[in-house]
Amino acid sequence: MLANDSARQELIDQLRKAAATPPPDSTPTLTPPAVKEETTVLENVTQISREYGEQLSSRFSQLWRNITGSPHKPFNPQTFTSAAWHFLLLAGLVFAFWWLVRLAALPLYRKMGEWGRHKNRDRGNWLQLPLTIAGAFIIDLLLLALTLFVGQLLSDRLNGNNPTIAFQQSLFLNAFALIEFFKAILRLIFCPRIPALRPFNLSDEAASYWSLRLSALSSLIGYGLIVAVPIISNQVNVQVGALANVVIMLCITLWALYLIFHNKAVITQGLIHLADHSLAFFSLFIRAFALVWHWLACAYFVVLFFFSLFDPGNSLKFMMGATLQSLAIIGGAALVSGILSRWIAKTITLSPATQRNYPELQKRLNGWISASLKAARILTVCVAIMLLLSAWGLFDFREWLHNDAGQKTVDVLIRIALILFFSAIGWTVLASLIENRLASDIHGRPLPSARARTLLTLFRNALAVVISTITVMILLSEIGVNIAPLLAGAGALGLAISFGAQTLVKDIITGIFIQFENGMNTGDLVTIGPLTGTVERMSIRSVGVRQDTGAYHIIPWSSITTFANFVRGIGSVVANYDVDRHEDLDKASQALKAAVDDLLAQEEIRGLIIGEPSFAGLVGLSNTAFTLRVSFTTLPLKQWTVRFALDTQVKKHFDRAGVRAPVQTWQQLPMPGADSPAAE
Repeated sequence: MLANDSARQELIDQLRKAAATPPPDSTPTLTPPAVKEETTVLENVTQISREYGEQLSSRFSQLWRNITGSPHKPFNPQTFTSAAWHFLLLAGLVFAFWWLVRLAALPLYRKMGEWGRHKNRDRGNWLQLPLTIAGAFIIDLLLLALTLFVGQLLSDRLNGNNPTIAFQQSLFLNAFALIEFFKAILRLIFCPRIPALRPFNLSDEAASYWSLRLSALSSLIGYGLIVAVPIISNQVNVQVGALANVVIMLCITLWALYLIFHNKAVITQGLIHLADHSLAFFSLFIRAFALVWHWLACAYFVVLFFFSLFDPGNSLKFMMGATLQSLAIIGGAALVSGILSRWIAKTITLSPATQRNYPELQKRLNGWISASLKAARILTVCVAIMLLLSAWGLFDFREWLHNDAGQKTVDVLIRIALILFFSAIGWTVLASLIENRLASDIHGRPLPSARARTLLTLFRNALAVVISTITVMILLSEIGVNIAPLLAGAGALGLAISFGAQTLVKDIITGIFIQFENGMNTGDLVTIGPLTGTVERMSIRSVGVRQDTGAYHIIPWSSITTFANFVRGIGSVVANYDVDRHEDLDKASQALKAAVDDLLAQEEIRGLIIGEPSFAGLVGLSNTAFTLRVSFTTLPLKQWTVRFALDTQVKKHFDRAGVRAPVQTWQQLPMPGADSPAAE
């Protein structure tokens, strides 16, 4: 290769080229990631306000150019006059036909109203009047469809294949359909001519007042924006059309604002009166609406005014569609909420046997059902608010349902509902089982013992705390709250509380062990320290004891070191009787045995004694008396009854046998120098 000149030269060129090329950098260049600049809420609001302001300024500039700009085409009086003549002819024929068909249907409307009111007097036929009103509305729409069909036939005959005339007539028919449909809704609400078909409690004067003015307002808006402005823009020029649009909408807006504030007090008073006679749930919303309705109405017409300035062709269509959607949404939400409110007012009644076996089940079921229906009612209101915002273009409800945020929200709500449902079911079942053990059934099952009642009550309370705590923790984790710090904090807090409340912990632990050892129960006669009384209340921390004097003592469990219970197993009577030491021992013993025999002969006393009495005989001797003893084993708490009866019999037999009780004796010594002492 080196001997070959050409090959050697090629190798030299390659080496020189490689030497001239700089070596690559072995150290990689680290490019820091782009840091996204975070903006505050105030900056976001400012940016959005700036964007809307720029759009509004652009729209006003375009409106000013339309008014002051040059005309698109010259005005032709002959074409305008011919088109106007055909337009007015069609409008007159359509209005005449519409007036005739409505006049012909007026007797039918009156008969329907009388029939609906007559049927509505019977409470079993309360649905007849709403169906009659709906039927009248459908007939109104059918008459409108018939009029539009006739109007279309007349338009085909009268336009003479002239595109200008056909365009103007189509504008009129579209406006007529839209405006008369809105007026049909007004007649459905107010029904000024036939009060029997009026769904609301309005006077004839108020119904006629609002029906006339709202109809006139809708006619001015519809025919002005849909008919007059396009015809002027097409036949005269765009400047005059834009100016006419501004003048028409300004007059309509001022008139609407006058009607709103002129009738503000009357409408507000009517809404408050309606709230006073409505359900509590609806009353809250109606009262809130009564405070702001005039501002909402003003905002509605102001928005319509600006929309008509910027987009005359689509503004009325958008406002009408949003209005109808809003009415439908509010009506549907009110209907669903009303049904839920009626269901909330109703209660479930279980059978007497079930109520006896499960005393709190009916109350608990009604509480859960009422809470669920109230939650459903609140959810209905929230969905209605989102749909209203979507209808006005402020919020896209469908888009929200299909994106991650909406799906996550719906998923979390479903999970929360399932968690609450199963928690309620679990608590209801377990609590009902415990209450069933605490109650007697229809077959006469005896009540559980005092110990069982105490333990079951404590277990039910502990179960409620456990289920509530677990449910709250799971719900917090479902909504995105990190419960690990909460658990750690709860543990630390519990440790601090345990150190600061050692006596309380000691009370609880001692009480638990006393309960499990069946040391005492409610109703037992006990002696705790210097106190003797009946146990009236037992909690997890203390015991309440009532003395025979009526005093009530609360004793913490930790202060009890020893106590005596008189209701455990048996009772005992140990009776000692002192007899004068000069009496005969056998006679006294026979009298005591006779008294015991008479005592055992009493059936009500014999049933309280277990086994046979025990005679101990002479058990004590003193200077003045000797003591005889007899003992009995009795039922618990019956020893005092037996002892009182025994004392009665012993007194009778000792008196009968002449056995004397010991008497106090003394010796009288004479004074010094006396003759002899006297003693007794």
